[in-house]
Amino acid sequence: MTERTGAKVEEARRLAPRFAARAAGHDRAGLFPAEDFADLRRSGMFGLMVPERLGGAGAGFADYAAVAYELARGNGATALIFNMHASVTGALGGVTNELAEALGLPPEALEARDRCLRAAAEGSWYAVAMSERGSGSRLSQMTTSYEQNDDGFHIKGAKTFCSGAGHADAYLVAARSVTEPDKVSQFLVPPGPGLTVEQTWDALGMRATGSHDLHIDVTVPTSALLGGVEGLALVVAQLAPHWMVASYAAVYVGVARAAVDAAVEHVTDRKLGHLPAVRARIGRADAAVAAAHLTVMEAARRVDEAPGDAETNRWVWRAKLVAGTTAAEVAASMLEAAGTSAMRRGHPLERLYRDARAGSLQPATSDVCADWLGVEALGGDPDSQGSAPRW
Repeated sequence: MTERTGAKVEEARRLAPRFAARAAGHDRAGLFPAEDFADLRRSGMFGLMVPERLGGAGAGFADYAAVAYELARGNGATALIFNMHASVTGALGGVTNELAEALGLPPEALEARDRCLRAAAEGSWYAVAMSERGSGSRLSQMTTSYEQNDDGFHIKGAKTFCSGAGHADAYLVAARSVTEPDKVSQFLVPPGPGLTVEQTWDALGMRATGSHDLHIDVTVPTSALLGGVEGLALVVAQLAPHWMVASYAAVYVGVARAAVDAAVEHVTDRKLGHLPAVRARIGRADAAVAAAHLTVMEAARRVDEAPGDAETNRWVWRAKLVAGTTAAEVAASMLEAAGTSAMRRGHPLERLYRDARAGSLQPATSDVCADWLGVEALGGDPDSQGSAPRW
């Protein structure tokens, strides 16, 4: 961690109490946390993953995980939306000139990469439009399509679970080629005519993410194609899955830690700390969150040192599994430790319980993670031998 990235972690820690104070209102109304994102913009956080040469902090994956954990202790929904932006800028920032040369990317693709990253450092933020109804986040199963024409690429389809829909400065849209369906590509699409938000997000947890449906019928210039080469999306997902699998993990560990903190405050205020069962629940939860945090940070460290390595990818899948399971179990236990009064709407633990429950459901789900790890441990190919296509 450099001095610059360390300052971003401290800034996230400073912002978290401010986010926490607003969280109940955003959750109750199901509103996008616009004030939180104004704070993130003012703090320069959108440039976290942008290389220093382009005006950013030059953070690695471990730096991101440390920031996401702190933000989630304030408001998991805000951290989850920020995660989507970080996954776009982090993936772009990870395309070094050496990697670009190895992949055969054209010079125009590198120019487009730098424009996107420089804009993020200057305050733009990006959402992800990948999941679809019926196919989830499996890239190979999606129906959103694209076709090249004289003006660039025409993209048509519908996305769901698009966090921050209607507020982002651009959307990372995944689509399949009409002419070559095996090719799945990604495009950075600005808001405007042809992008329509349908207000569909009214969920149990993470209510403030504004993860509405996005309907797409647009033509974008060729420079909008990420990487400048068609068909990269599936390849990248399999070789370096950390942004698609483990970037959520730090968020949900942060939510779990917030649940422990909220339970401690509640138990202290109610003078329940003398009860052995309450103390034991808090003690187990503290240990579980600490273990999950170490798992996530170990995975993040390995991503920075050896991205795409087989052992790194094992840790990536472990991190998502452990984080999702731990968040749900810890939040439920902390609710029981606090008692019935913590179930009331507006109590931090009631909201954290609902937010934490989403952790094992977001892709890759806990069941998919466990199956991937099981197939791999038994000597199989975990990317192709699942009960359903991973991507």
